[in-house]
Amino acid sequence: MSSSTTRAIYPSLRGKRILVTGGASGIGEGLVEAFVAQGARVVFCDIADEPAQALVARLSPGAAHPPLYRRCDLTDVEAVRALVAEAETVLGGLDVLVNNAGNDDRHKLEDVTPAYWDDRMAVNLRHLFFAAQAAVPAMRRAGGGVILNFGSISWHLGLKEMPLYQTAKAAIEGMTRALARDLGRDGIRVSAIVPGNVQTPRQERWYTPDGEAEIVASQCLDGRIQPSDVAALVLFLASDDARMCTGHNYFIDAGWR
Repeated sequence: MSSSTTRAIYPSLRGKRILVTGGASGIGEGLVEAFVAQGARVVFCDIADEPAQALVARLSPGAAHPPLYRRCDLTDVEAVRALVAEAETVLGGLDVLVNNAGNDDRHKLEDVTPAYWDDRMAVNLRHLFFAAQAAVPAMRRAGGGVILNFGSISWHLGLKEMPLYQTAKAAIEGMTRALARDLGRDGIRVSAIVPGNVQTPRQERWYTPDGEAEIVASQCLDGRIQPSDVAALVLFLASDDARMCTGHNYFIDAGWR
């Protein structure tokens, strides 16, 4: 996350109670760092203990509210419910849920089995719904809240060798619209973030330098999207400045076509 003094500070985020899924690395790490820098109170979950603990150690010195890490297998619905309940308890409420976690492992159509289908839906779709369901009562008690669901540019472009991932990510955008309608009168805003190709160690596993150059050539803007760029959009949508933003998809893709 950039420490540039030109980045926005949102007074409405100071002290807000935030839960981020998949926060140990990549985009999630950037989100945790950004919220902590705003003075928010953050719980994040992951299954990667070592990088998660390293992130806590890195961000805690000087933080108004050091982040708290909880291990959680999001494919276990009861564990998701317990995570949300614990986050509400340790934070004293819950204002913002960021459903970031997912897994874009490549797979071919002919290799998909019913078991693999169920596993990919559990990893990339189901937990977002049940985390939101569990968070809503706390947000209602608080008089409102924000749920931000992470989609993906992949299905908009029709990228190859991940049909189940793209199916799940397309469904997230539909779910976001439905939840925004059902929860709006409770003062709960629900939006989807649609990242392009973000430069993280995981994404660099999939692309050669030539492949990365092809992506940049397909963008309207030069350069690689960074986790801090995605975090900047998330901060805005989580803040009171976005009080009338709900039910839509917000792209951060450098105009990738």
